[in-house]
Amino acid sequence: MSAVMTRPGRLAAAGQWMQRHGGLIRGIQWVVVAVYAFLILVPAVMPLPDDTAHLWNNLTLAAQFVFWGIWWPFVLLSMVMLGRVWCGVLCPEGALAEFASKYGRGWAIPRWMRWGGWPFVAFGITTIYGQMVSVYQYPKAVLLVLGGSTFAAMIIGLLYGREKRVWCKYLCPVNGVFSLLARLAPFHYKVDEDAWRHSYKNGEHGHRVIPINCAPLVPLRNMKGASDCHMCGRCSGHRDAIALTWRAPSSEVVQLGDKQANPWDTALILYGLLGIAIGAFHWTASRWFVDLKMFFATWLVDHDITWPLDTNAPWFLFTHYPEQNDVFSWLDGTMVIGYILATALVYGTALLVLLMGATRMLGRFNTVRLHHLTQGLIPIAGAGVFLGLSATTLSLLRAEHLSLWWASDMRIAILAIANLWSAWLAWLVTRRYSERFIQRGLATLWFAAALAVVDSAWWLMFWGWASK
Repeated sequence: MSAVMTRPGRLAAAGQWMQRHGGLIRGIQWVVVAVYAFLILVPAVMPLPDDTAHLWNNLTLAAQFVFWGIWWPFVLLSMVMLGRVWCGVLCPEGALAEFASKYGRGWAIPRWMRWGGWPFVAFGITTIYGQMVSVYQYPKAVLLVLGGSTFAAMIIGLLYGREKRVWCKYLCPVNGVFSLLARLAPFHYKVDEDAWRHSYKNGEHGHRVIPINCAPLVPLRNMKGASDCHMCGRCSGHRDAIALTWRAPSSEVVQLGDKQANPWDTALILYGLLGIAIGAFHWTASRWFVDLKMFFATWLVDHDITWPLDTNAPWFLFTHYPEQNDVFSWLDGTMVIGYILATALVYGTALLVLLMGATRMLGRFNTVRLHHLTQGLIPIAGAGVFLGLSATTLSLLRAEHLSLWWASDMRIAILAIANLWSAWLAWLVTRRYSERFIQRGLATLWFAAALAVVDSAWWLMFWGWASK
């Protein structure tokens, strides 16, 4: 029998504990659901905070800080540190989708839903729309974006699958991002294929195999890596073949990256996390955005075209809060969309060209190799989104007059670690395709140029524009 199963270490024992205490985990999920519902529903019907409000005495500001200052940045960090434990143990949307599926119609999953581009498209639409309605600032926008996503998850659960998380598998706007970041996690549920085959004859613990429900629809026998696994612990010990196991954080990207490689992951990394997300964080700080808006506004006035300057768009289309002196004109909203898309096009294409150069240095151009090498950018892509979200954290703390002398050094440290991690991954990936030091070195230089392009975006946001 498998050595993994006969001599389990502490980590495997932790997985077994999760399997035995599934009821407790489900209870924790419902507590999170209650907190989540409270934080998105109650602030939406309360008056917006005035200038005297603080984090400790105003529910709206407190909810804003919890969602965008703590919740989302550290959910991203948890993917790298723990795998998708958030998805399997804490996510309210996944819990509600699975609950709805238990009592739903159980229809077969349609072909259109299985399209591989949904993670990229859903991430892009949600990110851009969130900026159009200022989701980081206003509770009604939070209810619309997060609450709307949760409602859609429940509808999909009611229609498709039986006790499954069909929404999470195919349509969740952050599923693709979580899948990428979880590839860096230092442990996963490993399947011992010999023990699995052994169970056909000898059962599980010498008894009949008890079926389990894998809610995120992972084919357990062929499960490799941590990108799709929700780390809920239900399968731990199944067929005496699955155990929570340590691994090198680089192993999934380096060893499985060529098998997992696909153009949609590449699009999500280059044009999503390193394009759309950067544009969404950039525009509020960008001097170029202000200059472009003034140019277009002047041109419109000079040509007697004034309707784009009207501020009559509804709040669910463009930001409209006159009492806060925060109202988007049609020009403002269009500029936000255009700026984000243009940023994505420029950064994504520049990175793609540099990665194509790196790929060519390793021999004849090959798209699988390109997609594999692109995965080396996952650490710097994840770090960038973390830094962008944490900017909200710091702005809320700054409004409370807290000293943030450490913020700049922290950002530099995070970027330095992410750059080194990405470069190391790229170096290891090149070894899969060439043993020649010069070839690998040239490819890594091209990859380093791509890292410099990414770094330029964060330099502009945190130091370049801020110093002017």
